[in-house]
Amino acid sequence: MIDNRETRDAILGGALTIVQPADGYRFSLDSLLLADFARPRKQDRVLDLGCGCGVIAAMIAHLHQPRAIVGIELQTELADCAQRNASENRLANMAVIQADLRQRRIAGIEPDSFDYVVANPPYRPSQGGRESPNASRRIARGGDGASLKDFIQAAARFSKGTAKVAFIFTAVRSTELIAELKAKNLEPKRLRLVHPYTDAPASTVMIEARKAAQIEARIEPPLIVWERAGIYTAEAQLILSGRRSEAVNSR
Repeated sequence: MIDNRETRDAILGGALTIVQPADGYRFSLDSLLLADFARPRKQDRVLDLGCGCGVIAAMIAHLHQPRAIVGIELQTELADCAQRNASENRLANMAVIQADLRQRRIAGIEPDSFDYVVANPPYRPSQGGRESPNASRRIARGGDGASLKDFIQAAARFSKGTAKVAFIFTAVRSTELIAELKAKNLEPKRLRLVHPYTDAPASTVMIEARKAAQIEARIEPPLIVWERAGIYTAEAQLILSGRRSEAVNSR
């Protein structure tokens, strides 16, 4: 029987099918871009903070095949979707924990135990601007949930001594993201700006930082999403198909 309260969306050219609520918070293109940008190794234990329906964790599990990836999600409905996405896509290396990332102790994970952390935190400051009447969207977008600072504190708390963390965030708050990372001894090492069109300002920024690293960063070429309205650029098409990450991982 079809459940009208949820949808099933094929990604990576049909390699994965993601269950998510029909209403409420749904994943966006940014989640797919971050999963491609992240570069965990096969021996890594990966943590996905605020994993939502688990799309980032599922993509990383499929594309990068780390030893293990754990998603933490506050909302029960989304955590349930994430767990179903792990099992229905047969991702044996993916697990989901329903918990608040702001807690210092979370059953099932230990501090200083992950090699790589990914996060797509809310882009708006708490109490900033018009709030969604939908509770799930409101929490996911920062209205009643964790802030950018909370996400970075959690990344620092649960990552090992030389671990890497990868964030995607709104470009207009990029300096805040960098400042908060550095405040937690997470030094930006790789940065890429995402532009909707060639002649448009950057909309988001992706940053990979390393714990206790030296001050030196690589600024990658910008990622342009749309060639024109409704037509992705060649690179965006590669990312959305999963072929780009597969090529990188095979090197």
